[in-house]
Amino acid sequence: MYEQAAQTVGRLLCERNIELVYGGGNVGLMGVVADACLEGGGRVTGVMPQALFEKEIAHSGLTELRIVGSMHERKSVMADLSSAFIALPGGYGTWEEFCEVLTWSQLGIQRKACALLNVNGYYDPLLALADKAVSEGFLRHVHRDLLLFDDDPVRLLDRLSSYAVPFVDKWLGRRSR
Repeated sequence: MYEQAAQTVGRLLCERNIELVYGGGNVGLMGVVADACLEGGGRVTGVMPQALFEKEIAHSGLTELRIVGSMHERKSVMADLSSAFIALPGGYGTWEEFCEVLTWSQLGIQRKACALLNVNGYYDPLLALADKAVSEGFLRHVHRDLLLFDDDPVRLLDRLSSYAVPFVDKWLGRRSR
């Protein structure tokens, strides 16, 4: 089911003429997204640190592969090249990179939509944690709403294409908590 969702995302990106920017690997769900996008004639740019490139996990069929010096540089370049972000189910790296760009939107460093493809309820615990953060006063509701999600790739891409990221001051006063 996860691989099928990844293939659907790749095909949709191609059909909608949306360039995929991702980490550049030939493994995991993002490798599946890249393959599906490329198979349809889509444009795919990978951004990979030299250390990972040397481990031979780079996708060899990308439209463009940018080799950078570090993971920090990778994230910066990917963010600069991207107009929105979607996280598919994944592990620590996926979560960390997604939370960083979501935080950048919350802080007003960027005004880019951030979304989770919630395949089979994979991200339900994270969404519940975000709701708990609101109820406990650690996150404003308007900032919780920055975290877009859907279990359907078509609806998710539709939401991303029409979503305008609001800017509201992040800081909560001591009395707010």
